[in-house]
Amino acid sequence: MKRMLLPALGFTLALSLAGCSTVGGWFDFGEPRIKPAELPSFQPSVGLTRLWEVNVGNGQPYTFTPASDGQAVYAAGRDGRILKIDAATGRELGRIETGRRLSAGVGLGDGLVLVGTPKGEVLAYRAADGQPAWTAQLSGEILSPPQARGGLVAVRGNDGKVWALDAADGKRRWVYSRALPALTLREPGSLALGDRAVYAGFPGGRLAALSLANGAPIWETNVALPKGATELERIADVAGPLAMSERLICAGAYQGRVACFDRINGQAVWGRDISVLRGVAMDARQLYAADSADTVHAFDRERGVSPWKQDKLRDRRLSTPLPLEGHVALGDYQGHVHLLDRETGAFAARAATDGSAIAAAPIAIAQGLVVQTANGGVYAFRVSGDGLPRTDPVTTPKTR
Repeated sequence: MKRMLLPALGFTLALSLAGCSTVGGWFDFGEPRIKPAELPSFQPSVGLTRLWEVNVGNGQPYTFTPASDGQAVYAAGRDGRILKIDAATGRELGRIETGRRLSAGVGLGDGLVLVGTPKGEVLAYRAADGQPAWTAQLSGEILSPPQARGGLVAVRGNDGKVWALDAADGKRRWVYSRALPALTLREPGSLALGDRAVYAGFPGGRLAALSLANGAPIWETNVALPKGATELERIADVAGPLAMSERLICAGAYQGRVACFDRINGQAVWGRDISVLRGVAMDARQLYAADSADTVHAFDRERGVSPWKQDKLRDRRLSTPLPLEGHVALGDYQGHVHLLDRETGAFAARAATDGSAIAAAPIAIAQGLVVQTANGGVYAFRVSGDGLPRTDPVTTPKTR
């Protein structure tokens, strides 16, 4: 039977395909039950200008992430549409009508455009012409975009399994499975593809490096250890995107830690005790994460020292951060795009979209960045270094 939790926590429960209970509704796209922080006024130091916008269709209750190959942006919506958009102009270059209800996308790589469905299907289309390449049937609902590299497509199901498929025809190469705890978060997990391994975080706080050749674990380690007297208190799932450099693989866990590990042997390099729901992101110097109270943290990626944190966006349901040159971008539950200074965490710019949540991580394009909202709006913004006039500060909008 479904477990009942305190309504004040804002959780809803559903039974997963594996028979375990999942905690959902944390990012349910509605108004927060806890009053979020008011948006602060500030003097912009850079410009954040809307370049273009399109709509790909509502994504709720799923989280869809756009993808880019440098020339085009690909975006998908719940009702089965995939758009190919010119990254510079916003002009539609092509569209795919999958005829399926979608739950995850977009993955891009090896000449393929990849999406997932609630029924565990992976749909692959040729990026060049949008024609179907293959379909693969997996065992669990897919909530995060498939990843493709070097002839292999890696997919994570919501049933605790990681699948490796042949990029040429979708046939299974291997599948890795592990038992799930009794209660897990219904949050999109993510994979990171390296040259020898696929890295995956799991419920229960585990991070594993799986051999690309056969799926065997190269190493496993704890990002967090479940603690507490109840199953709710013991949730310690690795959630959201992972971050990877040549040497490090980093992850964040709910009610756990942010930590970085050696990619070769899984040895811990550093860890900090903060609870993370939306994953981590990395640039050449720092690791970034928004904790479960929506304080944004920066960490030195080699030592874990924190040069700054920004706590003025409390409870605004922030997205995964996106490092840009000199800045860090995040979206919030009202569709605002926030630009923070990379060195200090100070507010640098802010822009609005359609008023619905930006749950997925923004992506970088040559001109700036792209975000996708829960209502299906895809927005591109240009970041300009000359800033805005000193007489035109960003003021706090009225609360809806």
